Amino acid sequence: MIFAENDTDDVASFPIPNVELNNGLKMPIIGLGTSEFHLQNGPTNTAELSKVRGAVEMAIDVGYRNIDTAFYYGNEGEIGEALKKKISEGVVKREYLFINIQLWNTFHRPEHVLQGLKKSLKNLQLDFVDCFLVHMPVGFKFTDEDTKYPADKDGKVLFDAVDHVEMWREMEKAVDLGLAKSIGLSNFNQKQIQHVLDSCRIKPAVLQIETHAYLMQNKLFAFCKANQIVVVAYAPLGSKGRGQVEGTPILHDDPVVEDIATRLDITSAQVLLRYLVERGRCVIPKSTFKPHLQNNLEIFSFALSEDDLGRLDQLDRNVRYFPFEQLRGSPEYPF
Repeated sequence: MIFAENDTDDVASFPIPNVELNNGLKMPIIGLGTSEFHLQNGPTNTAELSKVRGAVEMAIDVGYRNIDTAFYYGNEGEIGEALKKKISEGVVKREYLFINIQLWNTFHRPEHVLQGLKKSLKNLQLDFVDCFLVHMPVGFKFTDEDTKYPADKDGKVLFDAVDHVEMWREMEKAVDLGLAKSIGLSNFNQKQIQHVLDSCRIKPAVLQIETHAYLMQNKLFAFCKANQIVVVAYAPLGSKGRGQVEGTPILHDDPVVEDIATRLDITSAQVLLRYLVERGRCVIPKSTFKPHLQNNLEIFSFALSEDDLGRLDQLDRNVRYFPFEQLRGSPEYPF
């Protein structure tokens, strides 16, 4: 990965390298993911939401400047309060923050794209976001602003077929209006990305996908690199809980990862995050535990050897922890 000049503010405890996007904007290579500060298959509950504001405040205090959230997570309001507090306290200025949000599946129709964006901006108490992503290539029927999973009388999700190009034109309008500095995609496959590229006026700057040592998606990464699209890894440490439930291997406990971590006297998480950065990915791990947040930022204080990188390369085995099985009924299912 080519690091861009670091323009971070001097109050950050751990200055974080940036990557330059195809529009010239600089994005911190590591950010805070907030995707599972909520219930897996339902609305966010009060107990989980109570962790969100504290986690974001703590992350900003220790040096995070890249925060990732989405309308679907149900936590934009709490994140907005955290951002407001830290800006008002003088801990960070808005211009040093990089905020990512994602357009949910129910807002895919052109007439609803900006509506979805403005709702998120209101929740976050922001005038603009730094990157506005399409959360999924799969569209749902729009019923109202708050219904995330519209369903028929039998409980089946109501899909909606929307041409991604039509949706993308509205994403481009968000940039024109100053509501988003960058736009991008999430969970799209190569064919779907190419369809957008063939007709776009503003190229996607970012593709956010599940990627980790067990799922490197090297062909998709090479395609993105050739098209100047930065790949951001969600679930960069795998998913320990999902591995236990589904019987899939647990990446964090892999013997190769543990061996490298022990030899270098670092954590398994640090090995996995540094590996992805070395292989050109940005990362958005999530944590509510301050030592973990700090450790994750310290991955720029060491490097992995070519032998270590080679051993980690061999772990790639196409293990996907987030297959989104509930979306298989859609013709736009990406996997």
